[in-house]
Amino acid sequence: MSILFFLCAALAFLLRFTVSPQIMNMVVDYTADGGSFYEKLHFGTYAIFLLLPFVLFSRPFLLQGDEIGIFKALLLYSALIFALVPYLFITGRAGSSGFIIDTYLVAGAAGLLMLAMNAEVRRALGDVVLGMVIVSAVMGTIEAGTQHRFLPYGLNELQFRPIGLSAHPLALGALCATVIGFVPLTRWRIWVRVLAIFVLLVGCAASGARAALLLAAGETLILLMFVPWPRLTLKHQRQAKSVVLLFALAAGAVLVAILFSGGLLNRFGNTIFDENFMARVTIYQVFGLVSWKDILFGMNVDDLLAIVNEKLHLPYIESAPVVIIMLFGLPIAVLFITLVFWFIFRLLRAAPLPAWIGTMTFLLAALSNNALSSKSPEIAIIVVLLLAYR
Repeated sequence: MSILFFLCAALAFLLRFTVSPQIMNMVVDYTADGGSFYEKLHFGTYAIFLLLPFVLFSRPFLLQGDEIGIFKALLLYSALIFALVPYLFITGRAGSSGFIIDTYLVAGAAGLLMLAMNAEVRRALGDVVLGMVIVSAVMGTIEAGTQHRFLPYGLNELQFRPIGLSAHPLALGALCATVIGFVPLTRWRIWVRVLAIFVLLVGCAASGARAALLLAAGETLILLMFVPWPRLTLKHQRQAKSVVLLFALAAGAVLVAILFSGGLLNRFGNTIFDENFMARVTIYQVFGLVSWKDILFGMNVDDLLAIVNEKLHLPYIESAPVVIIMLFGLPIAVLFITLVFWFIFRLLRAAPLPAWIGTMTFLLAALSNNALSSKSPEIAIIVVLLLAYR
């Protein structure tokens, strides 16, 4: 039974984490205008929700120690997130409820699914998710070299950027940077872990996500310097880490030169403060273009996007704080953000240091993309990894 549940959970997770909105739109009106409400939810979301009751109620499962508190936290988080759905319907913003379910509620369901498995199955599911991101990094690197994407991508960009198995280049970069922190927690051979981190760094560079790449480089150095090395005394750890750090810096310099020559770091050729950076700053001017009632009580996201298009001349809203505040209204937005961060830090309690480093990297990278304010799987991925490698 455990093997069957493992296979079903792995399939459901991969379905949610790898099937992009562009592919979904080829079948249903997932993010496109129109369509029924059921079309606005991801196939993987349905799979996780359908699998959850079978895993929870088909046989007994044992929770020990802090797992009991985490289970209660997951139930509370899921109940409060679910309560937002009727609120959005009542306030005439039913279209936005899909992103709440697909991004946040499914993360709670994935967490409950993980806790209902034994520790070995959880770890195996974590390895599956890590392997998925590594494959995505390899695909992204190949795409950068061939200037051809494996999967459909609907946006027209001035400069080609790969997506791998992700929905957007920034999502690819953020995921590669995030999971670097979880690789040391696996039981893989040391050379496999080193190779995995190298592949993820190259994939992050190939994605063109500059903020994510800077975070990934810093994350790797922090992991090297502060994560304890087993079977070595503190003195020998300092000596070994000093030697490895020198080799890492030298290898990093060579890698940067190779990546520049291969064109994977072209976006660093000019200033970081380009039009993409300025768009993320300019978007906050929208608060001066709406009424105080809109800020306090929220507004329809389509109306907000129309204002951004017409007044600020920006094609998208690349700011999670702006979307969340203007969707819910400031008071509920503060409660929502508090709930999400409480939930993440509750999962981090007693988690190993690399998990903290990977999660902090994700939260910082999320500020430069739409992972927290669109239909994206990143929150669910973080939940799965945190529960897999406790």
